[in-house]
Parts: sequence; structure tokens; C-alpha cells
Amino acid sequence: MFARVSKPKFKHHASNQLQLSPSDFNLPWLCPALYRQKPRRRPSSTSTPLHVVQHKRPVLAELKSPDPTLQSNTRRLASVTALDYLSSADQYVPFENKPPAPQLDVFQSPWLAASDTVATHNTFDLDPPLVIKDSLTTKPPRFRSIDAISGELGDILTTMKACLHVGRFQRAAALMRRLNAIYKPDSPALLAAHNDYIRESVWKIASTRDQRLLNDLQTWFEVELRGRGIIPNATTYAFMIQATLQDIDMSRSNRSTRRYLHLAEEQGLQDELMNALLLVLNEQDVGRVTRMTTLRPSIRAGDSPTSAEVPATTPPSDVANSELPEVRPVDRMLPGWRALKKSLSVFSDPLVASMLDTSEGTEEEKSKRIDIDRQLRMEQDTYESAIERWRSDYEDLKRLGINAKLKQSSFGALMWKWHEATEPVIRDEIKLANEAEAKAAKQPTDESRCHYGPFLQYLEAKKLSAITILSCMTALGTAATGDRGILVSQMVMKIGEAVQDESMAAFLKSIQFRQSSLRQLVRGPDVREVTHQLKSRRESHRRKDVSAILASSSELWSHALNDFQWSRPVKARIGAVLLSKLIDQAKVSVSRKHLEDGSIREEMQPAFLHQNLYHGGRRVGMVSLNSSMYDPLSREPVAASLSQKHLPMVVEPKPWAGFREGGFLTSTEPIVRIPQGDVQNLQYCTIAAENGDMAQVSAGLDILARTPWQINRQVFEVMLEAWNTGEAIGGIAPDDPKIELPPEPLTQDRTARCIYFQEVRRISNEKAAYKSQRCFQNFQLEIARAYVNETFYFPHNVDFRGRAYPMSPFFNYMGADLCRGLLSFGIGKPLGPRGLRWLKIQVANVFGYDKASFEERIAFAEEHHVDILDSANNSLTGGRWWLKAEDPWQCLAACKELRNALESPNAHAYVSKLAVHQDGTCNGLQHYAALGGDSIGAKQVNLEPGDRPSDVYSGVAELVKDDIAEDARQGVSIAQLLEGKITRKVVKQTVMTNVYGVTFAGAREQVTRQMKDHYPDFPDHIAAGGYIARSIFRALANMFNGAHDIQYWLGDCAGRIAMAVTPEQMERVEAAREGKWKEPEEFRKRPLKGRKDLGWKEEFLAFKQSVIWTSPLKMPVVQPYRRKTVENVATSLQRITLHNPSLADPVNKRKQLQAFPPNFIHSLDATHMLLSAMHCEKKGLVFTAVHDSFWTHASDVDTMNGVLRDTFIKMHSEDIMGRLGAEFAMRYKGCMYITAVKYNSPVGKKIKEWRRNLSGLHSGGKKLQESQVNELLLERRRTKLLASEKDEEREEGKAMVTACSIFEQSAGEADLAVENELEDVALGSTSSARENKLQANEQISVGDEENIGNIDTAPQTVDMGIPTHEDFIEEDGGITVTDEAQSETDDFNAMKEAKAKYAAQSARTRKIWLWRPLTFPPVPAKGDFDVSRIEKSQYFFS
Repeated sequence: MFARVSKPKFKHHASNQLQLSPSDFNLPWLCPALYRQKPRRRPSSTSTPLHVVQHKRPVLAELKSPDPTLQSNTRRLASVTALDYLSSADQYVPFENKPPAPQLDVFQSPWLAASDTVATHNTFDLDPPLVIKDSLTTKPPRFRSIDAISGELGDILTTMKACLHVGRFQRAAALMRRLNAIYKPDSPALLAAHNDYIRESVWKIASTRDQRLLNDLQTWFEVELRGRGIIPNATTYAFMIQATLQDIDMSRSNRSTRRYLHLAEEQGLQDELMNALLLVLNEQDVGRVTRMTTLRPSIRAGDSPTSAEVPATTPPSDVANSELPEVRPVDRMLPGWRALKKSLSVFSDPLVASMLDTSEGTEEEKSKRIDIDRQLRMEQDTYESAIERWRSDYEDLKRLGINAKLKQSSFGALMWKWHEATEPVIRDEIKLANEAEAKAAKQPTDESRCHYGPFLQYLEAKKLSAITILSCMTALGTAATGDRGILVSQMVMKIGEAVQDESMAAFLKSIQFRQSSLRQLVRGPDVREVTHQLKSRRESHRRKDVSAILASSSELWSHALNDFQWSRPVKARIGAVLLSKLIDQAKVSVSRKHLEDGSIREEMQPAFLHQNLYHGGRRVGMVSLNSSMYDPLSREPVAASLSQKHLPMVVEPKPWAGFREGGFLTSTEPIVRIPQGDVQNLQYCTIAAENGDMAQVSAGLDILARTPWQINRQVFEVMLEAWNTGEAIGGIAPDDPKIELPPEPLTQDRTARCIYFQEVRRISNEKAAYKSQRCFQNFQLEIARAYVNETFYFPHNVDFRGRAYPMSPFFNYMGADLCRGLLSFGIGKPLGPRGLRWLKIQVANVFGYDKASFEERIAFAEEHHVDILDSANNSLTGGRWWLKAEDPWQCLAACKELRNALESPNAHAYVSKLAVHQDGTCNGLQHYAALGGDSIGAKQVNLEPGDRPSDVYSGVAELVKDDIAEDARQGVSIAQLLEGKITRKVVKQTVMTNVYGVTFAGAREQVTRQMKDHYPDFPDHIAAGGYIARSIFRALANMFNGAHDIQYWLGDCAGRIAMAVTPEQMERVEAAREGKWKEPEEFRKRPLKGRKDLGWKEEFLAFKQSVIWTSPLKMPVVQPYRRKTVENVATSLQRITLHNPSLADPVNKRKQLQAFPPNFIHSLDATHMLLSAMHCEKKGLVFTAVHDSFWTHASDVDTMNGVLRDTFIKMHSEDIMGRLGAEFAMRYKGCMYITAVKYNSPVGKKIKEWRRNLSGLHSGGKKLQESQVNELLLERRRTKLLASEKDEEREEGKAMVTACSIFEQSAGEADLAVENELEDVALGSTSSARENKLQANEQISVGDEENIGNIDTAPQTVDMGIPTHEDFIEEDGGITVTDEAQSETDDFNAMKEAKAKYAAQSARTRKIWLWRPLTFPPVPAKGDFDVSRIEKSQYFFS
């Protein structure tokens, strides 16, 4: 732990380290780090490393403070503190062909400076990229459960830490003794656990001065630690000295302290101990200990801490919100609406305002403190304020004499009743858990309570009750599952994760006082200087300034995050016990009509139902609401109860200074949105952030976060008036949609009645959708009304590909037209001579007239001058021209801004706050066209200069029309029906999504949906959808030939990586065969082996290689697609099945392959956006973006367009694909992958013949796997001999015969059998019938971050990683009988025909496997398009 704590805190705001001059634009790398400086090694942590990192890249626990003597060859963290020590050797400019300006200023990261030696790159002399060697990761060991102590090591450790945090020291001691029995004394993990135990005990002693606990701890140290042969380290001794200093007997305290100092000196730990002591002791105790030893710390100049910066803010306007009319709520007064109103009262309630900090200071300082106080209140009181709102609703009704019944009261009052009933039973459950720990003989119920009891004690029972209620209501209120509810496994995990997050927040808050006791590592001859520094630091913390709250510590985060990585079974058990209490206690009053007398009677029924239903063909547990609650819930969503935690910020967000240090003031959300359970992604991003590799990503996000926003009051007033009419105006959902039900058919004809009920269901769903949409818009309008006089900000983070998103989900500029129309920049700029022109173009763009030339768009705005003024002046009472626009509210905002400018005395001097947009032309295709050098494609997406903008969608539509016309002339019936029916809108969605990985099945569905919308009477929509989709794919393949080749190359590389084993895996198998490797001897006891556990060979040779690359901004991108294993967990509610992701799981080859091309393009467009943001800020522009739509002030559009072109040109002037290939070659060096050739090909026949004649190496049937291992090791030996420096060994290698050597002599890359997945990955490719069937139930946009959690949710058996006989020897490229024939018909004759058909196809597609060294095919040759021509393309972004 101290390896992390002892590191000096280098606070850095990444945006303050980058320099982007107008003439020179620098990037760190486009691939692995060129000219990377050598990192230092630090003393290893006391905790067991989670991973091993390739040499020259430090792991997280190995980073250390700067040493000026090593700076000439050392790479440093990104920080202002480090500027003086950085060497210029780590300079690299990937997108620049000339050296930058020689000066460095505070805005430039020193390692971004260009070097003359890297002006051009024809070869790639790359330093190793960040590589975490995790291929040998295995499933964590399990041991026998004893005395209600889990056999899972991870659960034992997290439970032990939970017991320590909540003061259950006896239980923690029992868990530690279990660890003593499992681990051997020299295990680093055991020592780390002991240090955690001692640390928590010391903090308890320091806060209570409990002498009995001190004696127990000293006994523990002697008996359970040293007495068992465990060797303490400096951290252990530092904590023991800290504890000893709390002894009230001074002489005994001094004796014990001298003893610990002596023991540390005997172990040679003097320096490490003094450094550790400076971190945990106050200056008085430091002096006391120093007098007992000759050791002295030292002080280095420049190490004094600095106070944290306080975010700046703009004071709110003096205009009161009271002038605005209230937002009319959705019918029957939503409690969620009232909840949000109360959450937003911090902006308007005089009583709340009086409670905020108004201490002395200047007016600006007071305003700043008030804004920070308001922000902190919004972030910190989510659950407490929810409980208060429920109580308030209940008391309001009680004063009116109304009982809390469902039909009479709000949900708030009802949830208060549930809370009142649930809180005491949760409190009782915690008490029972404590009693269960003390029982000598434990029943199964007691054992279960021992597992989850400590985790429940982080929070008060009332907060656990609120979390459970809100989690359930939010999940069930938003689940699109009708009265079936949601899976129990999903619900309990949602509750468990909410408890974990809130527990971590509560823990961090509770130990903030500990942070002030930590001391920065200093060295010097005089302890008085140490004392002076510590006093200065204490004074900075003593001030009652909010900066003390804002100042975060990476040590604190690391410590807390390690302790709060609860396992999924633990979270499931916590969620299950809380859900069971809520199900038992929550009741709802339901009116029932008595069958005999017809009277209406009230009865209490459970509000939540737990039942077993069939779901996906399996009988599973489901949780649903009482049927009487669904109708009120559709009118009264409760999601707003949690919304205040992520509302827009009224102060500038914290700059990103670490993986979880930035954004909201008190949040611990990470800078990268890691998919749930993706440990590999978490490790890469955490280490990259710690190394400073995320500096440019952080800088770009900080720029987006600093963009100030305001509510456009003029648009809001119109929107509010339109809303309160209840009509459907400009995309606002109607309050009472006038959709009449069809008359019920009088006939009893089954078909007619079926059609009637389907129509009734459709109309009911449509009405429900309108109601849900109006509820959500209601929340957005309330947020807008509260912020109408505020300047506010949106913190940002990125997904795993680097795409930026606002962290405020309910209201942000990435929302629909309604949100975008309401938002304007918080600061304005004069229009200037060009701004008025761009305002007119903005009106035309948002109206939908955006495919014309700029002059035509200006003419359009001038021709509609009267309509624009009428829209601005009489928005709802005039002609309503603005409502005809594609984006009506953005059009209205542009009309009002243009009106204001024209009516001002000087239009050029008018200060405009409107955000003017510049959109790319299918930005993914723009990147593909530049990568592939496609001249035709470049022209279609406006990379080529032209007099007017090209429209790729119209271009594809014309090619599809030509195809249809040709087929119609040849008599194709479907083509004849489709003549004249192909429009731009029919093909647009498919063209747009094709570049991001849509499959043919998905494209067919998209086109079918468009045909139904535009031509509802067409006789066969499905046939038309398939026919048109194929034509679209052909058009794209012809138009973007180079892009087609690049997509195929990317997919081929991903397929090889996903079928590769690493050198470490092969070395382990070789060592095991030779008897040189044994299972780890860290444990005293042998771990248990389950019936389904893999053997060592299967475990070590599983395919675990994810596709990983480095974005141009130095961010590691890790694809998260693995085959998920399942685990059955017994809970208090039922046994549930959980997906338990692990690094030991094999990768999902299909998803790795098919997701790579779109994810790679997403990482490029994210790079372009963030680069543009940094360059625009350097030029003084206000900038924001929605992926490929970039916004700035009207007066700055020309400057921004120049930036967009320059950054794009510099990106694509580099050999991006060549660098990617070079990174792959380095990252996966030494790997072997398994591939195949056609069974009856000449090389396939030679390999078969060789295997027949090779006795001993090959076996059939069940021994096939052993044969594959034999061949792998044989090929590895041949490869090593060929790479030898000795001539005789190279000759021996050349003489060896393997399947790979036969392939190299007789064939080439073109003779490899094409993977099924590759048939579908390239731009414009259509998949086979088999692929369509396999993907029918998992059709998703693989590049969409929102869908990551939905991928591969069905349970799968574990793939051992070694291909089976069927996988390669006789692989069937078509559809098996089970896949196709049985599923489509039970007719015996049809089955026989299908079997014969696919047996014949199987004979043609059988493959034979072989191992090859992992190499990658040559990068496709680039076309003749010159990317520099974009410089003159005025419609590149328009």
C-alpha cells in the first residue's frame, strides 16, 4: 500500500501542459511510443501485483517520485512539477513533417515537442507499447469453506476489509487466521492483508485511544505475524510505531517504539521506515521518533504542497426565475416531477440559499463559495433528500386527511410507507448478522449472513432502504417488459452495485480526516524543516475553504477502490437480502370489485412480486410490480429521484488529474467508461492514466468541460408556452394524444379478431410511448427552468474507444432537438464581417436545406426573410414556418438570433451566443476514404474540392436505382415493383451504419423498416429490404474500394489475434512437459478443483488475446469481447446465475473480429475531435462537439473549419495503417496462431500426407488436442532455431518439417481458407446464410458503447481455447441440419433434402488446421487520392 502512498502527489491539469501553435500541431504518437524514455523501477509494493507489465513499462505499483539523477533517461508523469526534469528524448510528432517552435510554454507537454529526427517515417523503429502480460491469468483458486468463511480468496479479502472498515475486528481476525492457514508465510499477498488489518486497527486506536485494542494489536503482531514466520516490511513497522505512540504509558511506548526501530534496522529498512513514518505521523510524533534514532529525513526544494485550485464560475444573473410561468406538469401531478423540483430548489429557494456559505470575502469570492456549496449539495444528498421528499409527500397528504393509497396519493408518499416498513427489518437483519458471527455452531442461514453482513454496515439502514426502493422503482419503471418485470439476477446486481458505489462514497467521506494526516515524502538533515512544511500544509487544510473538499488524493482513491472491488457474488447476496426485505414489507392498497354484491373493497397486496416464469426458453426468477401499479407508474416515473446527482454543474468541473480524479467535485466516476466487469480494460486505462499517457485525452475533455452554457431564454419562453398548451408542437409529445381505437369486429372470425387485438396493442403502446416521452421532456423543461439564469458546465468522460460524452445524462447538448434548441454558449462574441453570413447558413442547415452550396443556403435564408422574422416575433401565433424544419427548435433559436442581429444598430457588432454547427459528411466514410486513398469515395464525402457539396447518400441511391433499372429490364419482378421508389431516405441509415459494422441482416431490417414507413402498401417489404440492401452493399463496395480492402485487412488481423497464443503460454506448457514448472507454491493447501475446471494445458493454451491498439492520443483501446462464464450463487432469495467475467475467459472471436473495424474508425474520429478541441482553444475559440458535429460561435466558424481541415490532413498524411501494423507486430511478437487451408487443396493434401507418416506426434479421436499441442511446440522449436544466431541451429531449423514449413514451401497468404466471420466484415460485404442465422438474435451496433453490456448475454459453455476436431478437420461452412432443417420444418423429406445439400457443401468447405507464427498480411496499397486536397474543400465540414 505504501508503494502507492509514498509517491509524491503531482497534481496536473493536463490542459495546462499542451502547446498547439497555429503553425505546428504536435501529437505524442499514432501508435506505440516512439522515442520512449526508459522508465525507472521502484521498490515493489507490499501487495501482490495484479498483473505483470512488459519490460520498459512500469506497472501501477512501480511508479516512483522523480530522481534528478535519473532524468536523462527517464519518462515522467504529465505534470507541471515535472517540467524541469523532462528530457527532450521523448519527443515525437506523428502528424507533423516539420519541427515546431523551439520555445516551450506552460501549455505544452514537454514530450510533445517535435524532433528533427522524426520528420518522416518510412520505417517504424518503435519502442514497446504498453503491454500487460495477462495471458497466464487463470481462474482464482478456491478453497474449502470453513466456519462461514468463503473459499474464494477474493471474497475473503474483501470481507476482511469490510469487517475492518465497520469495526468488526473479531470477525476480521478470524478471516485473517483463515488466510494464515491458506497462504505460506512468505506470500506477499498475506503480508499485504496483515498490513491492511494493522492499518485499520491503528486508525481505530488513534481515534479512540483504546488501550485494550492496542494490546490486542501488539499481541497480534508478535503471535499471528512474526510468530508464524511472516517478515514485516517498513509499512508494518510504521503502523505499529503509530499505534505504540498512542500508549498512555510513556515509558512502555518508548520501549516498544525503540524495539520496532531496532527490528526494522536489522532488516535494513531504515530509509523506507522513515519515509513511511513521515506519511502517517504528525510533526510532534515525527520529532519524538527521530530523537530515538540517528536517521534524519531530507527536504528537496520544490516539494512543498500547493493548495488545490477552486473552479471558477460565472455569477448568476440578477433576473429572477419568478418571472417565468411554471412548467405544466404531466397529468395527475408526477411525484418524480415534484422530486426534481425539490432537487432544483437549491437554485431558487431563499431558505436554501440562506443556508449556503456566506462567510467573509470579496463579492467574487462569496459568489464562488456559494456556487461550490450549491454544487456540493446537489452531488451529495441524493438518498437523504429522496427520503425527505417521501416524508414530505406523506405528511402533506396526512394533513389533508388522505391515506397513502395508490390511487389517492403520490408515489412519494407510498414509498415513504415502504421505507418506514423496510428500514427496521434491515436494521434487524444487520443485528442478526452480527449475532451469527458469534455463534459457535452456525446454520446455513447464519453462514449466509456472515458472508454479506459486514457489507451492510457501511451504510445506515435508512440509506440501504432508500437505495433498494429507488433501484427497484427505477429499474421496473424503465423496463420495457410490461408486467413480466425483470430478471431477479439483474435486479439484485443493480441493488448490489448501488450499495457498493454509495458505500465507497461514504467511506471516502468518513476518512477525509485521514487524508490530512498523510504527509508528503520529504528528506533532509533537519526535522524542523519537516515540521515547518507539515504546519504549512495543516494551515491550508485548516481553512474552511471548499478547496479542501475538492483536493483529491490518488492514494486515497487507490486505497478505496481496491477495497471496494466487491465480487459479483457478494453484490448479488447483498442485493438479494435487501430485495427480499422490500418484497416482504412493501404493500399497496388495491381496489377490488366484490363478486357477489358488486361493492368496491380495498385490500393490501404485495407491491413487488417474485415469481418463476419462462424467459428465453428457461424457467427463471422474475421480479415485477403489482399489476395495479403499472398504469400510475407510466404517468409517474421515479428516475428523477436520482437525477440531481448528475445535473449540469454550476461551477467548472474538476480538471482530470487521474483515472478517477475529475469531472464532478465529489464523484469517483472514471475518465473512461469501462464496460461492466472488463478487468483488462480497467488495468490498461488505469496504468495509462497513472503514466500520464492520458494527458491529451484529459486535456481535450477539460476543454469541452470548460465550455460555458446558458439556457436560451427566448426559446425557452416559447417552448414553455407550447408545452403548457398540451399540444404536439415541434416534437413535444402531446398531453392527450388523439388516437382512436378501431371498432371491435362483430364477427367471431379468428383472423379478424387477431388483427383487431394487434391494432389495439399497437395503439396502446403508442400512447404509452407518448406519455413516457412527455414525462422525460417534463423533467428536461424543469431542469431548463431552474438553470435559466445560470451559467453551467458539462463534465465529460470517454468510452473505451475515446469518444467523449457529457456525464449529465438527463440534460445535455447531445440530446434531441428540444435540448439543443434550449442551449446557447455562456459567453458571446461579436458576429464580425463573416458571422452574419454563417448565421444565415445555420438557419438553412437546421431547416434541412443543407445539401446546397453556401451561396444557395444564404439565398434560401434571404428568400425566407419574412418567414424568419415571423417565426422569431410570432412563434406560436404566426405562420409557424419554423415548425416545418427538420430541427424545429434549433431553427427557432437561429431565427431569433438572426432577427436580433438584423434589428441591432450594427449587425457586425451584435454579440451572439448561438452555437453554429459544422457537420461531417458521413465522417466514418471520410476516414475510410482518406485511409484507402479512394478518389471516387473522397469526392462523395467532400474530401475532394467542389463547387457544391456532394451527398454520399444520394450517390448511393442513384447507383441503387441504376441496378434496379437494369434488373427490371431483365424481368426481375421485385425490381419492377421497386422502380421509382428508391429515395435518399431509404438508403441513408444503411449507408451510415455500414461503415460502423452493420451486418447484412441488420441492413435488411433497416431498409425494410424504411419501406414500411414510406410505402406501407408495398406487397412484400421483407423481400424488398433484402434486395435493396444487397444493392446498397454493392454500391458501397464499388464506390469505396480502398475502404473495402482496409476493413477486410482489419478484420483479418483481428481474427488472427483472437486465435493466437502468447510466448508465455507456450513457455509454460513446455516447462510443464519437461517437469520444470509446478503449480504455484504460494499456498499451504491445495486449491479445490471443480468438475468443469480446465486442466493446465487447456487453461494455458486458451485464446485470451484481445485486440488492443493505441489511439493517436496515446490512449490504449482494448476490445472487451470475451466469452462469459456463468456461476450459480445461492442467495437468501433464490439461486441465481451470474455472468462472472474474468481475464481467464477466452475471447469471443466473432465479436473481436467484427467489432474491430468500426471501433478503430471510432477511435480515429474521437482523435480528430479532441485534437480539434485543443487547437481551437489555443486559437481562443469556444468549442464543443457531438462526435462529428463541431460547434463554435458564428464569428469563428471559418477559423474552426481551418482547424478541422488541418488536423485531418496531418492525421492522414501519416501512414496510420502502417503504424497500426507495426504496433501489432510488436505487441503480439512471438505469438502463434492457428489457421486453416482448404481440405482438398494441394497444400492441404501435403499436410495430410505428412501427418499420416509422422508416428507419435499425431493421434486421432480424443487425442486430437494433444496432437495440436505437439505440433504447436514443434513449430515453436523450429521458429526459435530459425531465429538463432548459430549457423548449425538455423540449418537444423531449415531441415525440420512441420505443417507450417509445408505451407511456406507450397502456398502463400492467398491459399489460407477465409474465415466465416471475414465474409461479412468488409465494407459492402454480405454474409452467408449461416452468418445471418447465427446473428439473427444478436443484431447490435458493435460500435455503440451503450450496447456493450448487452453483448453475449446468453450463458455459454467455456471454450477451452484448443480447437476441436469439428472446428478444423471437418468444419462445415454451411448450415448444419440442427441449425437449419429442424428449426424450419419437421417434415422428414425436407430434412433429408437439407442434409444432402449441406453434406455436399461440407465436402467443398472442409478445412485442415495448422499453426503459424503470428504475422499480419501486408497493409492494402493506398489509392491515388492526395489528402492535402482537403485544404481547399470548403464543404469538408459544412
